[in-house]
Amino acid sequence: MTGTIPAGTPAPGGVNDEVSSAPGGLVKDVVALDRVVIRLAGDSGDGMQLTGNRFTSETASFGNDLSTLPNFPAEIRAPTGTLPGVSSFQLHFADHDIMTPGDAPDVLVVMNPAALKANLVDLPGGGLLIADSDEFTPRNLAKVGYATNPLEDGSLEGWQLVAVPLTSMTTDALSGSGLGKKEAERSKNMFTLGLLSWMYHRPTEGTVRFLERQFRKKPEIAAANIAAFRAGFNYGETTEAFAVSYEIKPAPMAPGRYRNISGNQALSYGLVAAGQRSGLPVFLGAYPITPASDILHELSKHKSFGVRTFQAEDEIAGIGAALGASFGGALGITTTSGPGVALKAETIGLAVMTELPLVIVDVQRGGPSTGLPTKTEQSDLLQAMFGRNGEAPVPVVAPRSPGDCFDAAIEAARIALTYRTPVILLSDGYLANGAEPWAIPDVDSLPDLRVEFTTEPNGSAEDGTEGQFLPYLRDPETLARPWAVPGTAGLQHRIGGLEKADKTGNISYDAANHDFMVRTRQAKIDGIAASLPATEVDDPNGDARVAVIGWGSTYGPIGAACRRIRRSGRSIAQVHLRHLNPLPADLGEILARYDRVVCPEMNLGQMAMLLRAKYLIDVESHTQVRGLPFRAAELAAVLQDVIDAGAAPAGAATTGGHA
Repeated sequence: MTGTIPAGTPAPGGVNDEVSSAPGGLVKDVVALDRVVIRLAGDSGDGMQLTGNRFTSETASFGNDLSTLPNFPAEIRAPTGTLPGVSSFQLHFADHDIMTPGDAPDVLVVMNPAALKANLVDLPGGGLLIADSDEFTPRNLAKVGYATNPLEDGSLEGWQLVAVPLTSMTTDALSGSGLGKKEAERSKNMFTLGLLSWMYHRPTEGTVRFLERQFRKKPEIAAANIAAFRAGFNYGETTEAFAVSYEIKPAPMAPGRYRNISGNQALSYGLVAAGQRSGLPVFLGAYPITPASDILHELSKHKSFGVRTFQAEDEIAGIGAALGASFGGALGITTTSGPGVALKAETIGLAVMTELPLVIVDVQRGGPSTGLPTKTEQSDLLQAMFGRNGEAPVPVVAPRSPGDCFDAAIEAARIALTYRTPVILLSDGYLANGAEPWAIPDVDSLPDLRVEFTTEPNGSAEDGTEGQFLPYLRDPETLARPWAVPGTAGLQHRIGGLEKADKTGNISYDAANHDFMVRTRQAKIDGIAASLPATEVDDPNGDARVAVIGWGSTYGPIGAACRRIRRSGRSIAQVHLRHLNPLPADLGEILARYDRVVCPEMNLGQMAMLLRAKYLIDVESHTQVRGLPFRAAELAAVLQDVIDAGAAPAGAATTGGHA
């Protein structure tokens, strides 16, 4: 074991508010911090995601604000101990409101040499580095190109290194459990979780209950994991390797009930809530695809709320079944990622032509083709806008945070049901897998989405159609057509992809009718803008000359960057879009107020291009496509240059900085 943190030394990155003596196995100091960023990294089989999720859950129950960034390979199990197999989980938690999972860790826990090599570049000098010394064997070192052991050769002197034999201490703790050596070693992630729980004063009862539930059919495995967890906690309390522990007080939050939630969970609950508020059964037709599969898994648990899930044989069958469910009077949903949207394009066009409600959830990932399945990107925007044949306008909605996925799902359902149209909901991998505290809403406060089906003929004597059903006779306000459930007496009508005649819905090849129907379908989508609230502009002093505009998951990094800029005495305005098609009616006037407008995106400038085309203003694009969210420090530096009338933003981001 090497390295001892001196008494009273805070983990780098937080604020050392006070130092006090605390009893334990040894008398140790407790250092109060305002925030900390922890990254756990190891092999794909080391359980880093489970460990991170459990630490996150206990942190949420303690009352800290938090944000997470899981990062794992696409392979189910890459070769053990190699760089492609490294999996990590980063958690930022604080005693105040935070917006990102942190630019860089203050504490890095590595389970093997590959995890060290892949992540050390992100740990600032002086940061705390905890390493499982048992795994730094000659064989593991050679796999990633270490000629000597970095835990022993002095190359890590710039960091606070604590080398702990986590593997052997775990097996020693479980020596009487009856488990074999390899089975016992699998619990070292729980030993690590126990150590971190002691170090940051996290609650432990929830983890014990979780392990009892998780392994209720294998009580010996549950007992072993609990024993390892407690051994790690006790080790922190008694060892001289850690002379201090840390306290981050709960964050002030508005009154209410909170839970920790990921973006995919929140989106799933939003779809369930939309079904309840509309009074319609929810039907999900989906084919499993990373990173959207969790929505299928979650919705399959909620049959009691009128949710039916269908795991289709492919993407086309999934959306076809969902559109068929909508035709039958259900709220049809299909979930996918970018490659699946490409396959669903023809049926999305069919939904545009038939004018039926349908929600298409695209959890974006790195592309093109299979691309980076487990990494995040915002590169499907133009596909969502235009990726269909013909003039096929579709509303597009994007959530801005994991918790906001709930509200965005309800909004997508509202638009789909009100305007009888397919709607694309653009989430991404960062939101889907990330987590944050979420205030559970009062159900009665959610929008009323009830739908009135047409049950009687709607023709009139004035035009000679009395007693007839006109499936394309439109609501004068929304331009939505009637929704008639199949089998309703007297309301038989044609359905399909051929052009429809106005009002009657008969097949029509008439040139004037086609022109009219194309323009009417576009006008229906454009008219959605009238139902949107005024665009929020975050410009505290009202004197900013530069505005930064974003959409989707860039909200947190942009917001954190704007906070940095304002703390430096500069002014900047932030505008964040939920509705991408149609854009808000007041957006053009808002953007015209500013001398310069900057648009950061995790693509090559797709929204910037749309804004330039629509509003004829010189939107300056700042982009990155590296599979990771923006870092707040990078964005702040770019925006400060713009404010100070320096060089225009570069087209590619650089690395470095804290969130």
